Order: sequence, then structure tokens, then C-alpha cells
Amino acid sequence: MKYLKNVVTLRLEESKCTGCLRCLDVCPHGVLTASNGKVAIADRDACMECGACSRNCPFAALSVSAGVGCAYAVARGGNCDGSPNCC
Repeated sequence: MKYLKNVVTLRLEESKCTGCLRCLDVCPHGVLTASNGKVAIADRDACMECGACSRNCPFAALSVSAGVGCAYAVARGGNCDGSPNCC
């Protein structure tokens, strides 16, 4: 599933990544990949901004504003009328 293009708050500070790759295990949409023994962002627009990657990174290499953007809109839509509002 894709949300809106180029609006995801996911950021990677490559210099902080040690290659533990915990983030790969917790990302529900395969946004991240392993590259040269470290993590890389494979598909930023597939990120639902759940925050699992950043909460599980012991080195703070990943950051995301969980609960904003389309992930929040989809969740809110499920609790309201069923339709997401990404605006």
C-alpha cells in the first residue's frame, strides 16, 4: 500500500547505523532493506509512520514522527466514517 508521495517523516542518519538490523524485523511494510551491512530506505512512500523502526533502534539512526501523516489519517478514518483523509 502506498500513501501520499514524498510526505513521510521517516529519516535515516546513516552514520549512526551499526548494522544491527532490528528495524528490518519490525517494519510491517518492508520500507527498509539491508545494504552493505547497514540499513537503507528501500521504499519511503510505503512507510505508514507507525514508529516501530525508530522505537527499536538502539542507536537512534532512524526517526519518524509516529502518528502523523497518512498512518494517522487511516487510523482516524477507521474510528470515524471509514474513509482516510490524508489532507
